[in-house]
Amino acid sequence: MDNRTPCQMPDIMRTSDKKERRVGVELELSGLSYDQLVFNVSDFLGAKPRLESRYVTKIDSEFGEYTVELDSELVKDLDLSDSQLPDSIRELGGQALEVIDAAAERIVPLEIITPPLPFSEVGQIEALVSALRQQGALGSRESIYYAFGLQLNPELPDLEPATLVRYLQAFAALYDWLKSRHQLDISRKMTTYIEPWSSRFTDRLMTDDYAPDQSELMLDYLESNPTRNRALDLLPLFAYLDHSLLNEYVQDTRIKSRPTLHYRLPDCDIANPNWQFSDVWNDWVVLEQIANNAEQLAELRSRFREAHKLSLRNLTQSWLDSSTHWLQSLGYA
Repeated sequence: MDNRTPCQMPDIMRTSDKKERRVGVELELSGLSYDQLVFNVSDFLGAKPRLESRYVTKIDSEFGEYTVELDSELVKDLDLSDSQLPDSIRELGGQALEVIDAAAERIVPLEIITPPLPFSEVGQIEALVSALRQQGALGSRESIYYAFGLQLNPELPDLEPATLVRYLQAFAALYDWLKSRHQLDISRKMTTYIEPWSSRFTDRLMTDDYAPDQSELMLDYLESNPTRNRALDLLPLFAYLDHSLLNEYVQDTRIKSRPTLHYRLPDCDIANPNWQFSDVWNDWVVLEQIANNAEQLAELRSRFREAHKLSLRNLTQSWLDSSTHWLQSLGYA
């Protein structure tokens, strides 16, 4: 696999119903005002923006609506007529909003949320990132309080439990490698957004005979990972598959039901000319290829289990080093 080629494609490009697989992308950034970001995204798409509500704008594209918003419910929904606010703030009216907006745009990330894009069209995100960089967009490394991410919501080939297990096994084994490549900024490393799954779940997941049905898989995961704060967050998928079962463990209005994985590990380092969306995407494609190659996945599981045993060798060589060397031997890294 040639990682110099932008936005490579996995072997499995279509779902079980023969439609091209799609992916939603979420991109957090700063450095531009909200209005500037709306202008630049709408100009890139060649479409007119529609203000839906305060700090939420929709922009049409051939694949659906892009959303540009301020990533803070508190600021987006602020109502100066709310009696719970101090009188001094309510009396200032528009002046208070201007002060709050100015502060929010410096600290709270702005976010671009794409519609589900066909895999073959993700190259447009690379072009959008480049255009925004030229306009002064900033990412995680620009400030200690920036913890901006790039999130992928890839559609799976199907939602059968065996398919889910393959993807989860590949991710569990590649977590350290992915983190080393895309979790670069200290501000984001200090957050809880991108934690790995619990070792209890991972140990069970990585056995060769793990073959749960849908409910068993959900229960195994939720009993030790009842939170959105995971590098690969399964709660949106579980909300889609069985919302009532999910509600027994997690009740959170922020969980959006969708038939996709929610990969939230990578930083958004958009101001860095050496950082590319395609690097994040292509490493996800590595996971895709291994998840759909039974021989490689079996070997990776075996190596992962062996590397996590207590031994002299494992005290002197990390799983990150071992997995990186293995990927390199296969031409993946």
